[in-house]
Amino acid sequence: MNDKEIMEGLLTSAKGMCDLLMHGSIESSTPNVHQAFQSALNDALCMQSDIYQQMSGHGWYTAQPEQPQRIQQVKQKFVG
Repeated sequence: MNDKEIMEGLLTSAKGMCDLLMHGSIESSTPNVHQAFQSALNDALCMQSDIYQQMSGHGWYTAQPEQPQRIQQVKQKFVG
């Protein structure tokens, strides 16, 4: 397993953790529980961002800009 594969696994795990913590926050029944999930979610989002930045810096995760025409098509789909 090389560094890129390890980082991909970490990023996938971080994204999954963010998803679980977000749902925990949404479904929490008390302010204290909500705050605990929200705090953990913020930490996880920072971790996910750090991992992405490291991968991007190595050229392992590149985002391609979307075509303006495609953006307008998607916008129209939701606007009506």
